[in-house]
Amino acid sequence: MKIYIAPLLMLSALLFFSCKTSQHSLAAAAANNTYEIVKDSETKVLRGIIHRSDLENDTAFAWFKRNMQYGTADGKAIEALKQNGKSVRMVVFCGTWCHDSQNLLPVFYRMVDKSGFPDSSILLVAVDRNKTTSNHLEKTYNVTNVPTFIVMKNGKEAGRVVEYGKEEQIDKEIGEIVRVE
Repeated sequence: MKIYIAPLLMLSALLFFSCKTSQHSLAAAAANNTYEIVKDSETKVLRGIIHRSDLENDTAFAWFKRNMQYGTADGKAIEALKQNGKSVRMVVFCGTWCHDSQNLLPVFYRMVDKSGFPDSSILLVAVDRNKTTSNHLEKTYNVTNVPTFIVMKNGKEAGRVVEYGKEEQIDKEIGEIVRVE
């Protein structure tokens, strides 16, 4: 079990979003897995900064690999990330217990994979059933529902897609946010 360290979590988030932070520092911040396992009677619940590999490599999250097999990514979204991805960072709030997150995180990562968008530009934050995180990152980013996909440009929020979004095509909606200069 990994132990979270509150100050390290805040430092990681701060480094991740600093406009003047180097790409190396961004990669290091996103790579810091500082989460805890929350006691839950139904499923394994993670809370804190996690990484895609935490979902891929834990049999408790078999839904991730299974759901990655279905569907395709929106072509325009893929192209938008290829063209504008260097100026974008993503903050993704999810719940390992949440069926919407279990369905939509694979949609997001199919788009990421097809576009070549780097994992080092994604901050993946897991919330517990009360939708809280270590150091209250959910309050910092005003997150009330999961999953929430936040597109950041120049250290500021450019837009977000909450749960299934307005059109129920999160990859398309994220692509539209990324495409806007």
